[in-house]
Amino acid sequence: MTAFEPSRYPRPMAALWREERLPALGPGSPNVAVREVLSAIRMEDVFTPIRDPEAALGCLSGLWLYHDFLDESHTISQDLQGWIGSYWHGIMHRREPDPSNAKYWFRRVDPNPVFEALAADAAELGWKVGGGWDSFAFVDRCERERGTGTDGELLCRRVQLREMQLLFDWCYRRATGI
Repeated sequence: MTAFEPSRYPRPMAALWREERLPALGPGSPNVAVREVLSAIRMEDVFTPIRDPEAALGCLSGLWLYHDFLDESHTISQDLQGWIGSYWHGIMHRREPDPSNAKYWFRRVDPNPVFEALAADAAELGWKVGGGWDSFAFVDRCERERGTGTDGELLCRRVQLREMQLLFDWCYRRATGI
């Protein structure tokens, strides 16, 4: 598994990712200490040039979600028309928790490069599911594990974090053409 390197991103994004968090399977508690930084991010300052505006907005949705601002993340992702927005939207609803709505949005996620990397990385973390990434099975597992305080819950949280990191990285590279 390749390490997630926040230093690869512009300063405000890197700082937000450097703050180590293991997002809850539920809504979590918004990290109010970073609200001002998140609100101040301007697309033209962090995506130079912007080659894919939808992917850039996906990054912003992901940053809000990483810091447990579900409403702000939702506001961004629900307006994105492609699979990127549907993916962030599905993660947000999985955490809300609204599993049936999460599955609705995951049905709109086309096969994508994130799934392949996530399946491999999740297996390294201990998630044993054959045949590639299954968003629906992960929603179901998160539902069973949420709030249990078990090793299973911790595993789901680690897989979820990796999912967010991989999706963010893919969106950033797509947004900038890097």
